[in-house]
Formats: sequence, C-alpha cells, structure tokens
Amino acid sequence: MAEQAPGFHPPAFKSPAGTPYLTQPGVALIARPQVQLESLQNFLAGFDPALEFSNYLNDPTPLSPGAQLCKLAGQTCYASFSPKRTMNANAERYFNNIMSSGHGSVLEHANYSFFLYGISRSLTHEMIRHRAGFGYSQLSQRYVSGRVLRFVERPEFQDGGELHQKFLERIDWASAEYHRLAEKLLQEQATGATILSAEAKTDLRKKVNQAARALLPNETETTMVVTGNVRAWRHFIEMRASNYSEVEIRALAVRIFLCLRLAEPLLFGDYKIEELADGTCSVSTPMAKV
Repeated sequence: MAEQAPGFHPPAFKSPAGTPYLTQPGVALIARPQVQLESLQNFLAGFDPALEFSNYLNDPTPLSPGAQLCKLAGQTCYASFSPKRTMNANAERYFNNIMSSGHGSVLEHANYSFFLYGISRSLTHEMIRHRAGFGYSQLSQRYVSGRVLRFVERPEFQDGGELHQKFLERIDWASAEYHRLAEKLLQEQATGATILSAEAKTDLRKKVNQAARALLPNETETTMVVTGNVRAWRHFIEMRASNYSEVEIRALAVRIFLCLRLAEPLLFGDYKIEELADGTCSVSTPMAKV
C-alpha cells in the first residue's frame, strides 16, 4: 500500500439557506520527485577504478527522493563521488552548509505539487505573484457551472457574531443571484441574443458563465494545482508564512510548510513555527533567501 501523502482536509459547511462554504484552506501534496541513481552506473564506471566512484551507489543510508536529488545536484558540481564525499548519514550537515552559504540553486531540482482548495479568489490573486519556480493551473469560472459554487469565510468573520451572519447573508445572495442571472442569460441566449451566441454547445454555456461570474465576490472558492521547486517553496513560506503576512494566505502557507516538512525534513527542517498572540501561527528560519 502506498504511503499516504501529508495534507489538510477541512470540512465544508452550509448556510441556513444551503449555500456551501469553507473556513480553512485545503492542502494535499499530490506529487514529489522520484530518483533513479542506478542510471548513473555507466557514468561512474567510466572513471579510473582507483577513484572508487562506483561506490557512490552503495551509500547505506537512504534519503528521501527530494533530498537525494538535491544532494546529487550539489555533489555533481564538485565531482564528489569518491568515498571522501559527505555520506548520506551526514546529509543534514551537508544541507546546513548549502543553505548557510546561500547556494540555493541545487534546491531547484526537486519539485512538489499541491492541490489547493478552500481558498478565495483574493488569496490566489496574491499567490500567483510568486512566479519564479512555480507553475499554476486554476479553476476557470468560464467553464465551470454554478453547481460547484462554494465560498470561503475569512478568519475575521468566524466568531459566530454579526460579521459571520453578514457573511452568510452575502454568500446566500451571491449564490442565488448568480443562478438567477445565469438562468436569465440562458433565456436570452435561446432568443438569439448575438453576444451570447456560439457554434458549439460548450461555448454557449461558456458565454453564460463568463457573464454571470461578473457578480461573484472575492469570497468565492477557487481550486488550483501548484507546482514549485524547493527553492521557490522556501521563498513562498518565508514571504507568506511570516507574521507580517496577510492572515488568510498565511494560514495556507503554514499548512503547505507543514506538509513539506513532513515530506522533506532535511530540506525544510530549519524552519521554526511560532504561535502568535491572536492564535494564528507564523514560520521563520535563520537561513532565509537561500
């Protein structure tokens, strides 16, 4: 049975009128590196046997694939394949030296993909500003019908008081108005409205969705798959899990960090998590900007 990947899976709630919403970001690690060191056998065997490069494949201490890949990348820079190299048993010291020296380029080889949900459109407007080392695929409101429409409640509104009640009223109105508008647009389309016409059936529905989405608030939930390398994820964590960061995206960044630390303790073990006075958490490291 495959090892279960780390993740955070919050429950979905419903307003009294039945509008679904979430209060926490969902995070699922869905892809990480695979390493085949055996592929180096012919390369290592091509050197003077006295160098004992072939023994590189016989290190008795296993590493996680991501750590092994980054360590190989670093040792390639110096042809450190002999028995005098840093062995896997001392990999923590090796990575501490790498990070304290700021040699973060070797961390760019290991990529990790997350499926994110329970996040608002306002959050993703901030997240996609992180470009270097990242790839994004995000839900399109043009192609997705209102049947999967959900919303996200910000932390400031979750006290159960007036702000929470106002949130429930807003999402009930937004959901109902979206469906009313979509139905009206479908009727207009059936009468031959030029701006809503199209040749393909899917394009007809897209024309309706892209018009109806105009009234949806930033509190609307979106989903995305995000892939980033270790160096990019470290930068994201340092920027967005900081106590100076906006509270909604910080909650997401902390959860992503916790998943990455579980998956790759050697590559993310230098971070410290701290509980703040308001009950939220932040993350920091003495080896920033690697």
